[in-house]
Amino acid sequence: MTKARALRGLAVAMGYANVAIGLFHVLLGNAAIPGEGSAGATIDSLGRFFGAIFSGYGLAWLWAARQSPIPAAAVRWLTAVFLLGAVGRLLSLATVGWPQAFQVVLGVVELTLSPVFFWLAVADEKALEVPTGAESVGRHA
Repeated sequence: MTKARALRGLAVAMGYANVAIGLFHVLLGNAAIPGEGSAGATIDSLGRFFGAIFSGYGLAWLWAARQSPIPAAAVRWLTAVFLLGAVGRLLSLATVGWPQAFQVVLGVVELTLSPVFFWLAVADEKALEVPTGAESVGRHA
């Protein structure tokens, strides 16, 4: 698999996963948060709001994945937001303590996938570049 195909596949997966997770939170509120089903109206409202934002974030990934080439700048910005979420989890860990186990797994995924997306960010743009040698050969023929 080429880097460009890997980028496109990961971006599409990221988009659909985020849209699904976001809608899950919008529809279920506190029940979507492991261990927090009775957190109260304020947290329910906040969670549903962030679920909508999360869905929008997923739609941005899907938009980027459908571009040709996938814009490296968009991948970098979207990845920076993803990484910022992981940093937020680390800050929470440092100040409040360990969350529910699934949240730890999500943090590991965020910290692992962020460097991969940064590494692949230019893959699609590079795959569509015409080699300099091929351009000059075509002009002299």
